[in-house]
Amino acid sequence: MKVERFRWWDVAEVLGIEADLFGPEQWSAAMFWNELANSHHYLVVRDQTGGVLGYAGLAVQSPAEAWVQNIAVRRDAQRRGIGRALLEALLAEAEQRGVGKVLLEVAVDNAPAQKLYAMYGFEPVGIRRGYYQPSNTDALVMMRDDS
Repeated sequence: MKVERFRWWDVAEVLGIEADLFGPEQWSAAMFWNELANSHHYLVVRDQTGGVLGYAGLAVQSPAEAWVQNIAVRRDAQRRGIGRALLEALLAEAEQRGVGKVLLEVAVDNAPAQKLYAMYGFEPVGIRRGYYQPSNTDALVMMRDDS
């Protein structure tokens, strides 16, 4: 497993993963391009052939706060520690930048992801009603505060 920087040429492959995992709530190519254009910290995990197994992003909003934008792992690569490796890499980047608070949103019905985040010190701090569209699923806001 190799964690490395997300590059513009990864967008096409990542879109396939997005479509499979998130369906109508998937991010568009333009959304990923915007993240990269704004110099947000994005990573991919590759397999031995160079294919993308998973990806994640972190947006540093201020010296005090960052948001995990997304963490996704291809279905056939789940339950192998890839999501954990991506989260650890994002948290290491936040620490390196001196960011104390890291926040994220996760679907209220995504118990496995919530469990992973809780293992890394994230705690629920709020709910965003109807956040995910078009399903109208609520998002649980979680925060890790190391400040």
